[in-house]
Amino acid sequence: MINPISGAGTTGGVGPLSGNPASAQQATGAEKSFKNFLLESIGEVNQLQQQADQAVETLATGGETTPAEVLTAVQKADLAFRTLMQIRNKLVSAYDEVRQMRIG
Repeated sequence: MINPISGAGTTGGVGPLSGNPASAQQATGAEKSFKNFLLESIGEVNQLQQQADQAVETLATGGETTPAEVLTAVQKADLAFRTLMQIRNKLVSAYDEVRQMRIG
């Protein structure tokens, strides 16, 4: 499943805009960990989808699996994918809001 965002390593301030080089370095570290979180989450969702596909194939070919196991694998993959899509939608929405802000 997708790991929750722990919030560890994030700064309370704005980061690079605060004028403090130390906080700029901390913000960069937070960005890298968020990037890694997203990449790991995408990898986990992909893995769950592959497992669901394998379970369906095993059931269809008469392998040693039960319909309940297949259903569980498919539901886990579906839930993980929908959660990832909601995260993407929230990120796109936040980006659009920031982009539309007027400065000045």
